[in-house]
Amino acid sequence: MSALPSFPITPLLPEIRASLAATPRLVLEAPPGAGKTTQVPLALLDASWLAGQKIVMLEPRRIAARAAAQFMAQQLGEDVGQTVGYRIRFESKVSAATRIEVVTEGILARLIQHDPELGGIGAIVFDEFHERHLAGDLGAALALEVQATLRPQLRLLVMSATLDGERVAAWLDAPRLTSPGRSYPVRIEYPPARAQETLEQQLARVAKQALEQNDGDVLAFLPGRREIARAQAVLAQVLARDDVELVALHGELSLAEQQAALAPAEPGTRRIVLATNVAESSVTAPGIRAVVDSGLAREPRFDPNSGFTRLQTVNIAQASADQRAGRAGRVAAGTTYRLWPQSRRLDPARSAEIAQAELSGLALELAAWGSDTLPWLDPPPPGALAQARELLKSLAALDADGRITALGRRMLELGATPRLGAAALRAPPELHALVADLLALMEARSPLRGMQARSDDFRARVAALHAWRDRRGAAARGEVDSAALAAIEQASKGWRRRLEVRSAASGVPDSHAVGDLLLHAFPDRIARRDERNPLRYTLANGRGARLHEHTALLGEPWLLVLDLRLEARDSLVFAAAPFDPCVLERDYPAQFCRERTLRWNDERGAAEAFDERRFGAIVLERRSVPVKPADALPALLAAVRAKGLDALPWSEHARRLRARMQALRGWMPELGLPDVSEPALLASLEDWLAPHLEGSHRLDALSAEQLAQALASRFDHAQRRTLDAQAPESLVVPSGQNRRLEYAEGAPPVLAVKLQELFGLADTPRIGGGRIPVTLHLLSPAGRPIQVTQDLKGFWERTYPEVKKELKGRYPRHPWPDDPWTATPTHRAKPRERN
Repeated sequence: MSALPSFPITPLLPEIRASLAATPRLVLEAPPGAGKTTQVPLALLDASWLAGQKIVMLEPRRIAARAAAQFMAQQLGEDVGQTVGYRIRFESKVSAATRIEVVTEGILARLIQHDPELGGIGAIVFDEFHERHLAGDLGAALALEVQATLRPQLRLLVMSATLDGERVAAWLDAPRLTSPGRSYPVRIEYPPARAQETLEQQLARVAKQALEQNDGDVLAFLPGRREIARAQAVLAQVLARDDVELVALHGELSLAEQQAALAPAEPGTRRIVLATNVAESSVTAPGIRAVVDSGLAREPRFDPNSGFTRLQTVNIAQASADQRAGRAGRVAAGTTYRLWPQSRRLDPARSAEIAQAELSGLALELAAWGSDTLPWLDPPPPGALAQARELLKSLAALDADGRITALGRRMLELGATPRLGAAALRAPPELHALVADLLALMEARSPLRGMQARSDDFRARVAALHAWRDRRGAAARGEVDSAALAAIEQASKGWRRRLEVRSAASGVPDSHAVGDLLLHAFPDRIARRDERNPLRYTLANGRGARLHEHTALLGEPWLLVLDLRLEARDSLVFAAAPFDPCVLERDYPAQFCRERTLRWNDERGAAEAFDERRFGAIVLERRSVPVKPADALPALLAAVRAKGLDALPWSEHARRLRARMQALRGWMPELGLPDVSEPALLASLEDWLAPHLEGSHRLDALSAEQLAQALASRFDHAQRRTLDAQAPESLVVPSGQNRRLEYAEGAPPVLAVKLQELFGLADTPRIGGGRIPVTLHLLSPAGRPIQVTQDLKGFWERTYPEVKKELKGRYPRHPWPDDPWTATPTHRAKPRERN
């Protein structure tokens, strides 16, 4: 093979070849621009251990896969598809002569599943492994398993610019090589946002500043296509220069548009390239001297509670920020402008997608492989994997024992997500053309624009695609995005080929056709209208959902919810389609059930029983039936747990009893007394309350006296005697009277008593085994507080003389002796003197 052009990685290529000749695994770290993506595979082509076999290189993104294959082919002076080719979803340029095959992540799993021995493949290269996509993690784990069990001579090379190389090398048990690369100094600036400035306005202002302060082109990172379009519009207004071209770069562009975005600018023209994170790695936009980084990316996040995956805008990790900044120093010294405060601390690295994604596709792959005990870098979370398997069983992709079914294998072959694969493969052949459109539309953003963009009727997207197709690519102005529809049409063509459909769908489908087909993908997302509120629906999972005020779906009794925003009460529906409920009866008879249910009626304060027929949590029929005493008890206890202990008829005696019990438990823990706090009592209702509710179906049937008895039953006889002795309800004071103690959580008990009743008592009374001094509220003869103290002796010595002086004249009929220590205690006034 002829000599390759020189790149920063070039001096390391002999060491890479030698390492792979000696050991079958290697970790390579090289910064952006080092040339690892395009130079390493070419350098390995004539390695003796490869022996004419193929090199498969995994690229996380389609843009990068095409670009890498094209650049390598150019270096060889060939067209793509000869020595170097690529395979991505719905597109393949390979031939019998292809020795380097660049593939996207899902392709590798298919290769291994079809041929676990990977015949004819000598090496697998995992490029940009730091992105940690789910399919990449699966492909690496499968490849390691194949190498360990079937192909020990298979070479595995993991490459990245921003990688925890030490951890990955330990996982692979592999040597680690590092290329210094070639990068020029990059100055980092943090221009602050201005008041009331949107992200797009700030980015446009800073991009204009970058053009003025730097030579060359500007690369601006935004989270998604929507923000790119808005930034383009703002830049078009603020730039008063004819020599600046605005270029978009994202994954939804056509091949021609992507190639144009990656081509050099025309002489005399400068560019601002507005890109998503597809431009972070493997893809080189030439001539970049400045980077404007929003610090944001859009990533999928799965919510296990709702079962929905949504794209969320998140802060990027430090590794991504470094990678983006490095784009400014590829050809000369450059500048990166970061649109976030310098004080913000970013996470060191991007989270592995396997930890936060919906795992049904992974679970299906593992079922086909026959094991999930793979050598993972990060294993899938057990809870998410179990949830995914339950979904696959409901889709008939797995049997009751978790083994893959024939339908499940066909779903893998189709290459759609398990949900959409189930819908496609259960559809009648005459509707496969429409199914292809639905698969493409479900995987794309809505092509609707203007007022149409607010439509929550998914059928509007189907209608827009068919109208655009029937008009041969012409679109109603302002209502749809023609570029988006063109991308959707390309995906639909790919699905039509896989479904062996010759012609595309057109016209307006039957009103229920869309919902009826997608129902087989989302049987857990059906919703039925609330009879009392036409905008509110109940989902099969029990959650509530609502349509917005200007909905296009008003009046539909049944909906299949395809997208919503999860909210605390009723989630807002973004996209749905009506369906025929007869399809449920026909295709999901096992998910219907009839059973007796109990409800608590708050207004009546009673348990009610019903005979219900349901689909999931959706009640289809309900008939009131008599409440059986045995059935009512669980409902009563559930009502108490929901409403709290205050729902019970507490008397003052019962409240004081509970306060005493809990106080003594805290004061004398060595006694091991039962816990009567609210959480403990609610957790043990079956033990202490249930016996007193037997035979009732109303809470008000329980009397206050019964409640007190139930509470007292928490203590046995010996414990109650200890309670009366150590936390008594009252104390006998020196006057001979019983005075009640008041107990409060976290405070000593309080004894309110007239001062004269304590004459002769030197020390403060104590309870709780002598550990707890009583707080004395000393009262005047009129019952008004004079002093609060726990030091009675000190009161007699220091405070009583002043109290006596102040109150003796006010209460002359009551005794105020000079010596309270020896005076006779009394609760009475002195008798009136007779003349």
